[in-house]
Amino acid sequence: MMVSTKGRYALRMMIDLAQHADEGAISLKAISERQSVSMKYLEAIASLLNRGELIRSVRGKEGGYLLARPAEKISVAEVMAITEGSLTPVACNGLDSSCDRAGLCLTFPVWQKLDALIENYLSGVSIRDLIERKV
Repeated sequence: MMVSTKGRYALRMMIDLAQHADEGAISLKAISERQSVSMKYLEAIASLLNRGELIRSVRGKEGGYLLARPAEKISVAEVMAITEGSLTPVACNGLDSSCDRAGLCLTFPVWQKLDALIENYLSGVSIRDLIERKV
């Protein structure tokens, strides 16, 4: 399991939006400058997060992006699911029912439990928790 820059930068973007929520819609340019992430990369990430309904866009001169829900209602697991897809620890764990040997594999329970631990942990950490360093 490896979290890509897309997932890490998406979390940074979500944190930035939460930290500046009282300013209204935040431009990608402002986020790009504060987070030292290219505009082009942020555009791709924003598109994913917008489609995933974690942020919403505001058009116009004062346009930009806002969190779609309060920061305490958005989990790290949601952000990772949208940007990374699966965070399963091994590709052959049978968790997606694609492994013919899942019923015979003696290591399967280890990967299944590890996957559940990762999911449960990330689901229990909100964007607000990250801001408040409650992790």
